[in-house]
Amino acid sequence: MMTDQQFTLLAQRYMDTIFRLAFHYTKSQTEADDITQEVLLKLYRTDKSFESEAHIKHWLLRVTINACKKALLSPWRRTEPIGDHVAAPPFPSPEHSELMDAVLALPAKYRVPIYLHYYEDYSCDEVAALLHIPSATVRTRLRRARALLKIDLQEAKEHV
Repeated sequence: MMTDQQFTLLAQRYMDTIFRLAFHYTKSQTEADDITQEVLLKLYRTDKSFESEAHIKHWLLRVTINACKKALLSPWRRTEPIGDHVAAPPFPSPEHSELMDAVLALPAKYRVPIYLHYYEDYSCDEVAALLHIPSATVRTRLRRARALLKIDLQEAKEHV
């Protein structure tokens, strides 16, 4: 069992990462908040001993993914328009905001690998381990997601 001080340090360090992953999965700020709280409670209650910082992060992301899948299957699932929250994060430029809009418009099977690979800096093999899918599937989904993003962003530029 970890101390309150250890938990506080880990919660502060990984809360944003957990929230961002949950938000990418659910496209709902309130659901992402709930999932973040649920994951942090599991961390607080766990008696698992972690080998390293990377092991803790991997465990937290795996628990987050499982919580997201469970939430998406729930018959009580709440939905809200993503447009209400996309403008919330500050972006350094309009291009970054456009890219985030395009990433959030992708289906979850593409959106989550893109997030884990490009935002959390995981390798394809690490993403595959987190999502429990083959590494080749991750590479395929990343390639297809990049193709979809390229089309979406080119169309957006043509309309400007």
